[in-house]
Amino acid sequence: METDAKTTRVWEIVEPIALDAGLELIEVEHRREGRGTILRLLMDKPGGVSLEELARVSREVSAVLDAHAQAVPGAYTLEVSSPGINRPLTRPAHFAAFVGKRVHVRTRQPIAGRHSFRGVLASVDDQGIVVTGDDAQPHAITFDAIARAQYQHQFTPGPGGRAHPRRTERQAGQRTGAR
Repeated sequence: METDAKTTRVWEIVEPIALDAGLELIEVEHRREGRGTILRLLMDKPGGVSLEELARVSREVSAVLDAHAQAVPGAYTLEVSSPGINRPLTRPAHFAAFVGKRVHVRTRQPIAGRHSFRGVLASVDDQGIVVTGDDAQPHAITFDAIARAQYQHQFTPGPGGRAHPRRTERQAGQRTGAR
């Protein structure tokens, strides 16, 4: 899980700001999207991060990056947000919290002829991870081989096997206060 020099520099500038706000910097992403360039910073904390916290950190980060214009040359849009439900796993320490959970890992080079591994994160050590794939086979992947990894939330099926059961008209009326 290596990063380029620009991403590393942004990380060095932004992480102390995030930590001062009680947040963890999860990921720094700088890429072209549409007609412009996005600098996306994902931050979180135990129990989740609020919109107000993200807005406050966004203002501070924007001011500091403006003062360090060489860190991200050219025009870009700064986006500061939470990692969302399918959280990226960007550091070895992130993986430990998701042992026993479903993950999707993409590798830089093929391992056993594959780049993509979906399954349950079986274990983590200092060198890498083991994913028990959907094929029920264990796949050892070193941290250096990982291009991208993320937790994959599993929605619990409701009645009738649906992830989001349909409400009846009566239930819908009760929620809105209609009679």
